[in-house]
Amino acid sequence: MDLRTRESPISTGQAMDSEAGTSTPRTPSQFSWRYISRNLILAYQSFGVVYGDLSTSPLYVYKSTFVGKLQNHQNEDAIFGAFSLIFWTLTLIPLIKYVFILLSADDNGEGGTFALYSLLCRHAKFNLLPNQQAADEELSAYQYGPSSQAVASSPLKRFLEKHKRLRTGLLLVVLFGACMVIGDGVLTPAISVLSSVSGLQATENKLTDGEMTLIACIILVGLFALQHCGTHKVAFLFAPIVIIWLISIFSIGLYNTIHWNPRILSAISPYYIIKFFRETGKDGWISLGGILLSITGTEAMFADLGHFTALSIRIAFALVVYPSLIVQYMGQAAFLSKNISSIPHSFYNSIPSSIFWPVFVIATLAAIVGSQAVITATFSIIKQCHALGCFPRVKVVHTSKHIYGQIYIPEINWILMVLCLAITIGFQDTTLIGNAYGIACMTVMFVTTCLMALVIIFVWRRNVLLAAAFLLFFGCIEGAYLSSSFIKVPQGGWVPLALSTIFMVVMFVWHYGTRKKYNFDLHNKVSLKWLLGLGPSLGIVRVPGIGLIYSELATGVPAIFSHFVTNLPAFHQVLVFVCVKSVPVPYVSPEECYLIGRICPRPYRMYRCIVRYGYKDIPRDDGDFENHLIQSIAEFIQMEAIEPQLSSSETSSLDGRMAVISTRSLQSTSSLVISEEEMDCGLSTTIQSSKSETLQSLRSAYEDENPHVTRRQVRFQLPSSPSMDPSVREELLDLIQAKEAGVAYIMGHSYVKARRSSSFLKKLVIDIGYSFLRKNCRGPAVALNIPHISLIEVGMIYYV
Repeated sequence: MDLRTRESPISTGQAMDSEAGTSTPRTPSQFSWRYISRNLILAYQSFGVVYGDLSTSPLYVYKSTFVGKLQNHQNEDAIFGAFSLIFWTLTLIPLIKYVFILLSADDNGEGGTFALYSLLCRHAKFNLLPNQQAADEELSAYQYGPSSQAVASSPLKRFLEKHKRLRTGLLLVVLFGACMVIGDGVLTPAISVLSSVSGLQATENKLTDGEMTLIACIILVGLFALQHCGTHKVAFLFAPIVIIWLISIFSIGLYNTIHWNPRILSAISPYYIIKFFRETGKDGWISLGGILLSITGTEAMFADLGHFTALSIRIAFALVVYPSLIVQYMGQAAFLSKNISSIPHSFYNSIPSSIFWPVFVIATLAAIVGSQAVITATFSIIKQCHALGCFPRVKVVHTSKHIYGQIYIPEINWILMVLCLAITIGFQDTTLIGNAYGIACMTVMFVTTCLMALVIIFVWRRNVLLAAAFLLFFGCIEGAYLSSSFIKVPQGGWVPLALSTIFMVVMFVWHYGTRKKYNFDLHNKVSLKWLLGLGPSLGIVRVPGIGLIYSELATGVPAIFSHFVTNLPAFHQVLVFVCVKSVPVPYVSPEECYLIGRICPRPYRMYRCIVRYGYKDIPRDDGDFENHLIQSIAEFIQMEAIEPQLSSSETSSLDGRMAVISTRSLQSTSSLVISEEEMDCGLSTTIQSSKSETLQSLRSAYEDENPHVTRRQVRFQLPSSPSMDPSVREELLDLIQAKEAGVAYIMGHSYVKARRSSSFLKKLVIDIGYSFLRKNCRGPAVALNIPHISLIEVGMIYYV
């Protein structure tokens, strides 16, 4: 159960947590028992989703720290210094940076690097999405946070907005962070599961490395094979597993502290850090790559904010997770200070023998839970990259009807599984995987710090010196860890860099090709004066029906339309140019999803519909798009008659003004009378009403194969209203008749090629890279849930 549902993400996020971002201040009623209990329930749920990865870090931190030349410094002082480093790292980065600062920088309740980038794009002109409009700035989610007018004259803001290369660099930084998150999705299952089953080597009947790897691979295959079921079916078990795990490590840590060396409490003093580096020197600095593994998984607190609230995550971490981890690391250090030789299996050797097997089972389950959360986050980040136009189209499957945002991407799932198994089999050592894991996690944290510094300036409107202090303080800490990690690039650290490079190349090639294709469409738009010169008939026969012409253009008429008109003798009576686009907000409410406008004067019967989605929105195939569209156009026609400014003399001959049509209020305010009935079909209502014998035969064949498929059929009628304007009535009648005649979907089947005069590199990117990705990703018609039987594709070659 998830108390933060999709239905009202904006209002829920603002009402439940005004600390997140800069929304309206809390009212006293928000401190009611209902508010507190709701956050406590969310805090309970967060254990299974957010903290699985972070809480399993004690399995491998000390082992990864005391490797290499630091083996020459395995003494009590070094153990005390390592614990002191872990204590202050957990305190400064997860507790202070994330819990107290970053959780306040949400985007309509959403967190993560994309949320920070979205905030920056809305408060400064950093956005590189090509088809943005002024109307997008009127979205309620767009207005979240303080107004950007106060910083309009900022010299730094003007400087960054002026130079496109800087804005491109900012996007590349965000995408690089996203690639590292994908790397986490490969490395987290490998290191977590391998570390948990390594406890079998600490028993009397020790397993060989090969046997341990085989067991880990079996668990990993099972984990990825179950992804299609969705986390919601086992989510109820996740939180108890992590809570039992945290209680276990807290109790073991407390026991070891009291039993072995209570003096470890003194190591909380930063003096032991100074002493550690004084004695170990460069070897101690290199060992920071192991210490940073104690905070891996911290980014999940911010990235998964959308499923919870900032207060619930703060409660869970500050009251349960943080004390449990500190006490566990303290207990391990106390044990190791008296048992130096146990460092290779420090966690399992520190467990009292009477409870070894129960803790081993819980550790394995907790590792699986932590891996599950990271895999799900990888699916989400891929979806967000696609919304930015930086990742090829992939199949997105909803795994829950009740919890919005839980998705499964089959192609990515199997790619992650193959890579994860390759790393597990190839390394068979948590230390080498830890070297790779540390680079990936710390890079994401460093990117987040850089973006947060910009948010402090442009969104929070704080002094530049405050942002510089934040960047300098946390940047230096994370930079030190990152620099020590890069020393270990030859010892496994190359893995996340290689994975990130591959994914960055894919993202760059896709983004570059998509931008070039869009710019071609933009510069080859059909002249509206040419259309006006053709007259309302467009110089061809207008046949009954509705033609939905899909294009990425938010303004103007795409080139495929002229290509179609000049090659075919007839076209549909009603034409609607449809643009489905992403906007830099996490969600667009149903009330603001549709923008409807008119192209050319009324007799032409040409309209424009822009469907807007946020970067975390997932369009659902509910089969009602056509009906919503007809209702929205009818509502626009009525509004246009009432509000003349929508079709003023200045705009009536060109692209008219757009109006936001709420899909939720259509049932109560619609200009049309709607009747519904169930019908057995799996195809578009185009076939149901079509007089074509070919289409009817196709429908009959489909029904024979799919007799169980039912669908809601909607019919529209014009109400008897004497006061209705005759021209409005005539237009609505034409719309209804066109709908009854059938709906056709028209798309461009494009072939993108580089010009002959292009450089070799450009030809390589466009002709080979981009063409390969387009041929092997999902087609736009499939991604937009367009019924294949109603699809008309217009072939075009783009020379970019």
